[in-house]
Amino acid sequence: MNRRNFVKQTGLLTAGAMALSHTNLMAHVLNSRSINPFGVQLYSVRDVLPKDPKMVMRQLAKMGYRQFESYSGPEGFLWGLSPKEMRSFLNDIGVNMVSTHFNYMEVANKPDKLKKNIEMAQEAGLKYLLCPYIGAQKTWDDWKRIAEQLNKVGEQVNESGLKFGYHNHDYSFKPLEGELPQDYLIENTDPEFVMFELDLCWIDVAGVDTALHLQKYGNRYELCHIKDYTIINGKPHQNDLGQGNVDIKKTLKAALESNIRYFIVEQEEYPKTSLESLAYDATYMKELQL
Repeated sequence: MNRRNFVKQTGLLTAGAMALSHTNLMAHVLNSRSINPFGVQLYSVRDVLPKDPKMVMRQLAKMGYRQFESYSGPEGFLWGLSPKEMRSFLNDIGVNMVSTHFNYMEVANKPDKLKKNIEMAQEAGLKYLLCPYIGAQKTWDDWKRIAEQLNKVGEQVNESGLKFGYHNHDYSFKPLEGELPQDYLIENTDPEFVMFELDLCWIDVAGVDTALHLQKYGNRYELCHIKDYTIINGKPHQNDLGQGNVDIKKTLKAALESNIRYFIVEQEEYPKTSLESLAYDATYMKELQL
């Protein structure tokens, strides 16, 4: 082999080795994904938030939560601040308030009150208004009325440039005459007006395979709640992340393959205090590799 051919072949081998090394590196990266940024549902700190909203939100930001999802408390989902004040404050602490749960049942049939909620969310820079709870319905006619109302409210929210969605509990994943109400809502609401937020705890409590559900309906979900639980005396009790029944790695891998783009930690029961649990959960999320 002459020198020119030797150099040429060596170069090809080196390039091949580098390409293989790059491929292996990319495979490792793709197989070691993390959720970043991740957020928190402020209902998780409902015991301390109303006393000093700014202080508590600062603490959550320091823990590493870069997105907030609010809820309607005693002073509304902006906690007594004007939309402009809330935007300025969140900018100062490096957080984006993505969404809020709001008093859907109270305002769904009151266009003026709904409009006020929409305007506040819009001015504060939120992207989503979410219905947090409806309750189990006894008949399919009841679920049909729910779907029609979701479409109606969603159309009004959509006109403002915001998105409207429904957040599940376990009841919508429990069969009614052999069918799941959650599937019915997804199939009978207009994708242009209604999207969904998947609670990864409550679907698991109901015994539905999250990955299979997302394979079928993943394009309709845009947010999720990351939450864990243990069954005690026949009832679900929420845990710190990774301490319960939810296979979080498997579930989040499935979520990443869906249309979900916002990952929101929520915890409503705690071994000690809410802030201690959320600090633990934030560390868990930072270290989690999928």
